Amino acid sequence: MTQQTGTVTVHGTVADGFEAVREEFAAFVATERADYEGQLTAYVHGRRVVDLWAAPEADAAAGGDSLHGVFSSTKGAAHLVVALLVQDGVLKLDREVAHYWPEFAAEGKGSVTLRELITHRAGLIGIDAGFTDEELADDRVIAERLAVQRPFWRPGSAFGYHALVIGALTGEVVRRATGRTLPEVYEERVRAPYGLDFFLGLPPGHEPRFRTVLPMVPTPAQQAELDAVPRGPHTLSSIAFNSQVPDPGELTDFPNSPAVRASGQASAGGIASARGLAGMYAAAISTVDGRPPLLKPDTIAEVGQIHSLGFDLVARAPRAYGLGFQATGENLYPFLGAGAFGHSGAGGSQAFADPRSGLAYGYTRRRMAFPGGAAPENAQLVRAVHTAASAG
Repeated sequence: MTQQTGTVTVHGTVADGFEAVREEFAAFVATERADYEGQLTAYVHGRRVVDLWAAPEADAAAGGDSLHGVFSSTKGAAHLVVALLVQDGVLKLDREVAHYWPEFAAEGKGSVTLRELITHRAGLIGIDAGFTDEELADDRVIAERLAVQRPFWRPGSAFGYHALVIGALTGEVVRRATGRTLPEVYEERVRAPYGLDFFLGLPPGHEPRFRTVLPMVPTPAQQAELDAVPRGPHTLSSIAFNSQVPDPGELTDFPNSPAVRASGQASAGGIASARGLAGMYAAAISTVDGRPPLLKPDTIAEVGQIHSLGFDLVARAPRAYGLGFQATGENLYPFLGAGAFGHSGAGGSQAFADPRSGLAYGYTRRRMAFPGGAAPENAQLVRAVHTAASAG
């Protein structure tokens, strides 16, 4: 079914009872720029109930199977791998990171546990000198540099978003414990069995499906708001986002880099469709195509349990994190059930699981949304999907 909204056409299907989701999506698209391109997918108890996408009518290359850069939504895939290995007993959350990775103990980090690391409490947000573009695309190099870095706060005393490095840090623990890289474990345990269009390391054959990320186009008022944000060359935020280096480049450069797409950089380098995002979270909590949930009930409860709550030293705002995942309900959508977990991305993507309702949600967009992070339209779209799911 297609629906014309200005020069942008809404395509796709919804299950009975989810018609209001299509209406909400079409109403939003009607307010967007003429070049809007986005995707929305949802599952309930393992059944796909929403599969919508919108793109300019004249752009034949855009579709429901197009792939977008999803920035930090990547962290959801990375930490699903960690959750699986904890569930298997391969990793222990309260064991010191240095048990798996001895070099990590340098500069007073010997007592930092995996639980503290994965909940953004280690204070290891970056390095003083910053990373080159080539280094930032390589998780092994990031991990090597961070192993000898002094923490920026006493580990465990506070928390701050490890924006570009958390996947490298937890990924090195995975490599030391299993002998395999985090993207390799993800491919074997998660992506390949379900045929998910959510890649940590985009194969060359899928490159033609990738849609170049387009930069944010703020209004004058929005630009003034961005310009008013205090910035300094050596703040915690600048170190965490690697903006203290000369000529740091634009955020869009990251997923638009072929090296990043190929490397599987596990903090922000993932490439996905909304189908892939929602499908991964559906597989995590529900039976999908006859396969049992990837996570057992105790694991689901633990990853969604809030571990870090309060003032985020990097984001400079209140935040809540579970085990590697954002506490999605606490951060953004309070109508979700307790224990909802997922991750958003700087370009506007959003993905999560709400175990209590059985909902798995994925949203992507091609052009970056103001002000960064989960795009504002997700608030209406998530509510519409959740309302329909709860009524079923």
